[in-house]
Amino acid sequence: MTATRARLEARIDPDVHSLIKQAAALRGSTVTDFVVTAARVAAQQTVEDATLLRLSREDQRRFAEALMAPPQAAPALRRARDHRKRLLTEG
Repeated sequence: MTATRARLEARIDPDVHSLIKQAAALRGSTVTDFVVTAARVAAQQTVEDATLLRLSREDQRRFAEALMAPPQAAPALRRARDHRKRLLTEG
């Protein structure tokens, strides 16, 4: 079975290329492996930052308390809920 690969190309300044080559050499890897690894790490972090919600301990406590004892619904919200129930049961 042959693995499918995608190609990625980028135009970069010569000084950036030199820096990447130096960093790859220090890690004992190829430029390609270095760039792919760095891009993967950055991509994973970006996705994680965009999809995870991080709360301080205090905010976690407040959130849990709100779940365990939610505030009473405002009168307008109760009326809307009751109106929705009537619409669904009358149909």
